[in-house]
Amino acid sequence: MSGKFEATARIDRPVEEVFAYLADGRHDPEFSPRVLRIERTPDAPTAVGTVFRSAVKDAGMKTAREFRITALEAPVRIRWAEVSKNKVTAREGGYDLEALPGGGTRVRVHNVLEGHGLGKLVVGPALFAARKDAPAFAGRIKAAAEAAIPPR
Repeated sequence: MSGKFEATARIDRPVEEVFAYLADGRHDPEFSPRVLRIERTPDAPTAVGTVFRSAVKDAGMKTAREFRITALEAPVRIRWAEVSKNKVTAREGGYDLEALPGGGTRVRVHNVLEGHGLGKLVVGPALFAARKDAPAFAGRIKAAAEAAIPPR
């Protein structure tokens, strides 16, 4: 079983700067409290093939996660796929960014969660929780990006 969740936020910063912020996945702990630590390999600007390795805490359990960047089209599209082997993974996900009049950016974040083995039994509740949190998650992305990127 698999399913998708998504959310949208308006960030009051230019699309190029929001793209740069989100493309550097090392910012994820700033808006995702489940991410305990994260590193980028190689330690170079994010490109297709870059891997982000993280330790996350979900439902009280710590797991190791690896995401590979599969598409990067500045300043409008970032895609990733989880390559780690966990019970529930993000088979695919990404950000879609759109420049708005007045210099703001609309960001849509989305993930497709998939259960593996016993994870097929918990992917439903994981999707329910992700969908329930999606608006707040988008709000955390907005707040973190606006705090990190100085206004013009």
